[in-house]
Amino acid sequence: MTMRLVVFLVMAYAALAQKYAGPVPEKADLPYLVQADNLIPTEAATAQEQKGKKKDETLYAIAGAASPAKTPLASPIFLLKAKDLVPEKLELYKLDVKNGRREILIRTGKKSKSPESLRLDVKRVNDDLVRLEVGVSLANGEYSISPQGSNDVFCFSVF
Repeated sequence: MTMRLVVFLVMAYAALAQKYAGPVPEKADLPYLVQADNLIPTEAATAQEQKGKKKDETLYAIAGAASPAKTPLASPIFLLKAKDLVPEKLELYKLDVKNGRREILIRTGKKSKSPESLRLDVKRVNDDLVRLEVGVSLANGEYSISPQGSNDVFCFSVF
């Protein structure tokens, strides 16, 4: 019985210690959509900040009505080679398409309701490689992953 337990533990440890053998992102700090064995870079941009109609509103806009990074998956998976970005501080938001651009309106007042970030699960693959999994099914549309407190955005479309 003891020998079987030792063999089982050795096999379990070996399975856990296997290295990741899939595709690796070319650029650091850029999330890539996983499509089978292919990686598609998300669209990196900076959202332009504008005052909203009310004093407690800020509008963030990204040029263009649609991202060139597209996925048919309702729950996409991303790979990120983390260098300067902190994966645990990334947030996922749905964007509205208006006037030929993608927008999100953030309200800061006490009674105001801002869009909530969608669930993004972070799993370490190895020291600098991170797997980001969307924890909900996304409807067709435009989305953005953004570091907390930053105007940097990584956009993609679900179709």
